Amino acid sequence: MSDADRARRQLAAADPRDPGQVFQATAGAVALGLSEEALPLARAGAERHPNDPRMWQILGLAHRRLDDMAHSVAALAKSAALAPSEPLIAHSLARASLEAGLPALDLFERAVQLAPNDASVLLGRAAAQLAEGKTEEAIAALDAQLGPNPGWVQGHATAARLRWLLGDRETFTSSFERALAAVPQAMPVWRELAETLMHPGYNDRALAVIARGRAAAGQSPIFDALEAVCLAELGEIEKADRAFAALGPIDHVTMAARYLRHLLRSGRPAEAAAFAETWRDRDPANFTTPYLSAAWRLTGDPRWQWLEGDERLIGVYDIGDALPSLEALAERLRGLHVTLHQPLEQSLRGGTQTDGVLFSRIEPEIQALRALIVETVERHVAQLPPPAPGHPTLLGRRAPISFAGSWSVRLTGEGFHVNHVHPAGWLSSAFYVALPEAGMAGDANAGWLSIGEATELGLDLPPIRLIEPRPGRLVLFPSSMWHGTRPFATGERLTVAFDIAKPEQ
Repeated sequence: MSDADRARRQLAAADPRDPGQVFQATAGAVALGLSEEALPLARAGAERHPNDPRMWQILGLAHRRLDDMAHSVAALAKSAALAPSEPLIAHSLARASLEAGLPALDLFERAVQLAPNDASVLLGRAAAQLAEGKTEEAIAALDAQLGPNPGWVQGHATAARLRWLLGDRETFTSSFERALAAVPQAMPVWRELAETLMHPGYNDRALAVIARGRAAAGQSPIFDALEAVCLAELGEIEKADRAFAALGPIDHVTMAARYLRHLLRSGRPAEAAAFAETWRDRDPANFTTPYLSAAWRLTGDPRWQWLEGDERLIGVYDIGDALPSLEALAERLRGLHVTLHQPLEQSLRGGTQTDGVLFSRIEPEIQALRALIVETVERHVAQLPPPAPGHPTLLGRRAPISFAGSWSVRLTGEGFHVNHVHPAGWLSSAFYVALPEAGMAGDANAGWLSIGEATELGLDLPPIRLIEPRPGRLVLFPSSMWHGTRPFATGERLTVAFDIAKPEQ
C-alpha cells in the first residue's frame, strides 16, 4: 500500500469528534499533497473544535497548498489568536500573508521573536523586507546573523542576491569573504561562493575562488567539478576537456547537463547526442532533454521532429478581452516591481522581476488572470497530441493543472531574455500585458518570442517559431524547449510568466 493510500484510509477512519485524530490524519494528507481530499475533515475539525488552534492551523495549511490564500490567511490568523506563543503557527501566518500579497513584516518580526534562530523565519523576514522596499534593512539584518553564524550558506546566498538587486556588482559577495576569514576551512561556504559568482557568468572570479578554496580547505571533488564547469562556460575547450575527463564517470544529472553544454558549445553535437541518450531513462526532470534536442537538430536526426516538431506543442491564445481590464492589471503589476535591477540568477537582461509566487497574491486583477490562465491551459492541454512514452510533454496523465512558479517581468529599452529552459516545469509561458505604444522599434522581430534557438551556446540553430507579442496574448510551449526574446529599442514590455507543474504519473 502506498503512503497516499494509507493517508486516505486515515482520513476516512478519523472521527471528527476527536481533534487528535483530525489533526493527525489531515496533517499527514497535506504533507503528501492530498490537501483537497483533506479539506472536508479539516473543515469539520474547525467547526467542531473552534477553540483548538491545531484545527485552524491545518485548515490554513491545506488551503495554502491549494493556493487559496485568502482562506489560508483567515484560518491561520484564528490559529495564531488562539496560540499566540506558538512559533510554527506564527511563522505559517507570516508566510501565508506574504504569499498573499498582504503586509507581513510585523508578522515576521513576531515570528522572529518566538524563534530567533530559525533560518527559514529569518529568510522569510528578509523577503518581507524586500517586498516593502526595505532591502538595505534586510541585508543589515542578515549580516547581523551571519557574524556569529559564518557557516549559514543560505544567509550568505540571500544577502548576495539582495546586494545584487541594489546594483552591487563588485562586493555583492562580501558576507562570504568575511565568513571565510573566520572559518577558512568551511567547504560549503567556498562552494556557495563559487556558485553564486557563476550565476551571473563571473566564471573567472569563481575560478579564483576555487583556487583559494583548495589552498584553505584542501582538495575536493566539489572544487574539481566546479572548475570543469567554469572552464567550459569560459570556452576553454581543451582545459575543460581535461577537467571533465579527470572527474571520471558522470553520475549526476545536473553535471550531465553541464557536460552536454560543453560538448555542444565545442562543436561536438554527435558526441552530445550519444551522451544525452544514455540519460533518457534516468532523467525524469528532463535536465538533458533541451541539449538532446539541439544535438538531434544539428546532426539532422529526424527524431527532433518527434520531440519538438509538432505544431500543437506551441499554443498562441489572444485572451485579453476576457479580463476585466488589461490596463488595471498592468498598473497592479507595475506596483510589484519594487527593485531596480534584474535578479542574480534569472534570464532577463535590462529589466526587473517580481519576487515570490505571483498567482498566490489575492488582488482581484491577479486572481482574475489566474483563473483565465487555468482555463486556457486546460484548453491547450486538451488539444495536445496523444500520449507518447518517453516524451517530456506528451504525458499520460495531464491533470490537475497546478503551478510550479509564477512571476512578472518588466523589460525596458534594449531588454531581453537570453535563451534558456525551465526544467522545473511541464509547460511554460509568456502573457503580454503591456508593450511600447509606438511598437518595438529596432531590428526585424524586435521584442518577439523566439522558440527553439540556443544562441546562449553559440549554436547555429534557427528558431522553430517566432511569435509576435501583443497585449492580451498568451503563448504556451513545452518547458524543455529553448526560448528567449529579441531585444527591442525603447519603451516598456510588461509580461506575466509561469510554469505548469508536471502532473504525477
